[in-house]
Order: sequence, then structure tokens, then C-alpha cells
Amino acid sequence: MARMFLIRILAVLAIFVIVLQTLDLLGESGKILAVAGNSEADLWQYISLRAPQIIEFILPFSVLLATIITLASLNQNSEVIAMKAAGLSAHQVLAPLLFASLLVAGITFAFNDRIVAPATSTLSLWQKAEYGPVPDDPSTRTNIWARDGNNLVHAGFVSGNGNSTRLDNVEIYERAGDGALVQTISAAQAVYSGNGWKLKDAVAFDVTSSEETKLGDYTVNSGMTPDQFTLGNVNADGLSFMKLKSAIDELKAAGKPTQSLETNLWHKISGPLSAILMPLLGAVAAFGLARSGQLFLRAVIGMALGFAFFVADNFSLAMGNLGAYPPLVAAWAPFVLFFLVGESVLIRTEE
Repeated sequence: MARMFLIRILAVLAIFVIVLQTLDLLGESGKILAVAGNSEADLWQYISLRAPQIIEFILPFSVLLATIITLASLNQNSEVIAMKAAGLSAHQVLAPLLFASLLVAGITFAFNDRIVAPATSTLSLWQKAEYGPVPDDPSTRTNIWARDGNNLVHAGFVSGNGNSTRLDNVEIYERAGDGALVQTISAAQAVYSGNGWKLKDAVAFDVTSSEETKLGDYTVNSGMTPDQFTLGNVNADGLSFMKLKSAIDELKAAGKPTQSLETNLWHKISGPLSAILMPLLGAVAAFGLARSGQLFLRAVIGMALGFAFFVADNFSLAMGNLGAYPPLVAAWAPFVLFFLVGESVLIRTEE
């Protein structure tokens, strides 16, 4: 039963990934090939980065559909009745599928942590560069804004951490008390000097006189710290579990809110574990007499329960990101709720 279940998971997953990847590539290939210098190799690179995301997204659905297919076929062939006649309870019938789902959950967590997170980070960086050249360092952050009193600072690229932070393509917008733009300072590069930021090849533009002045190497005495650039834009999907936890600790030390990131941190565990729920929610398709004509209805009920979980999970995650739910509640409440629902239906109808 476990082998049958795993084979069906892989089959359903392969079908969905091929279809979704093809449709996704049709929408993005034009943008990729529109960049000068890009070729077919870049399309394959996009597939290698996008496919892990699609697998992560569709795997829980694949487990649900594989559960329905497996249990419905066993019921159709009266194999479930044979197992129950041999003295097995409903939970014992489902045990091989539950253990297989636990294995899938463990593999999914490792896959998400080691493959999906780096691929997401790299793809996000490439898309922000509009599929053009990107920095060699995959940890580089792009398009970062920070506030320095009444002034605004924009960095095209941010690399490094702490006092070794480096900004590239820097623009400083100096504003008056009423918010009116007074002067802009642009520089190719900026590094933190301890008391401010040292700009390289800086150029100042006075808005009132429309005069441009070359400042050369110029130091801006500013209270901005490197963590305003390195901690302000944390991509939870692009970080592994431990790296995200480390980023949350750094944000907490800097006194910045972390509720949304904590929700995503816990969901990195509860998300893969949702595979364990699928045999429980789809179990309704395994029982009942196939000749009674209720098998199709039971399969629909199983799918409805599974998809209801995905809706509740995404809703709860959104509420957690908005700060309406505490992180633990946002990540784990749907899992606990539908575990109780699945157990209640199974015990009520079969045990």
C-alpha cells in the first residue's frame, strides 16, 4: 500500500509539474529572450530555478489526489473490505499511507530547505534585474530604500553585512522640512566608515539651480546604520530555516518587528507536515460499499476536505503576515483544526 501510494504521488506530481512549468515558461520566455545576450541556455536556467518552486507548491495537492486515487481503487476492488474482514481497524488500514506521508513530509522539508530556498533567492534576484546580469553573490539584496531623518536613500545593490556592508548605485534624496526635494547625490559605491558613509565618485545635483557638481570621494555624516539596508528586506521564502531564524534574531536585536517572519518560519515546518493530513482527510473515500454508488461522492468529499485545508492554511498565513494572528496560531491552527476534523469523521463513521 505504501509503495502504491508513493508511486501515485510521483505520477501525479510529474503530470502537474510538466503542465504548470510549460504554462509558466510560455509566459516568461518572451521576457527572458528579450534581454540582449540571453539564449536558450537562460531558458533552461529559468526552468532549473522555477521547477523547485512549482514542486513545493503542488506537492501537497499531489499527496491529496494520490490519496483519493489509492483509497478509491482499493475500495472499488473490495480490498478495504478484505482488510477490515481480517480484523484491521480503519486507522490500521490507513497506517501505511500515514507512514509514507511522514516520509514525504521529511523529504519535503529537506527539499524546501536545501533546494527551494536558494533557487527562490536566486530567481528573485534575477527577476529584479529583469533577467539581465546579476551580482555574483547570491546573498546580494536589490532595490533597497532607507530613511535618514527627512532624507531618503536608495541602493541598487546591497552586499555584505555589518560594517562590511557595501552599497552600489546609491542615490540620496535630500529634502527640506516640508518634504520638497532640495538636492540629490548619486554615487557608484558607498561603504560604511563607522561615523557615516563614504561615497565613491559622488555627483551632487541642486534642484533649485539645476547645477551638477562632482564631489569625488565624499563622506556623508549620517546616523544610518548598515542594518537599515541589510535587515529591512528579508525574503523569508529565499532563506533556509536556520538562516531565517538567524535573521529574525538579528531583527529582534535591532528592535524591528518580526511577527510576519516568525509566521513564515513556523510554516516551514507545518507546511511539509500537511502531507500527513491528506490520508486522514481523504480516508472517507476508502470506506463504504463501492456498489452502493457512494464511492464517487465519498471521493468528492475527501477532495473537498483537502482543498478546504489549503484554503484555511493560506488564509491563516495571510492573517499572520498582516499581524492579525500570532505566529504560532497562524502556522499551526489549520493543521490542528483539520487533524481533529479528519479524526472526528474517521472515528464517527468507521471506528
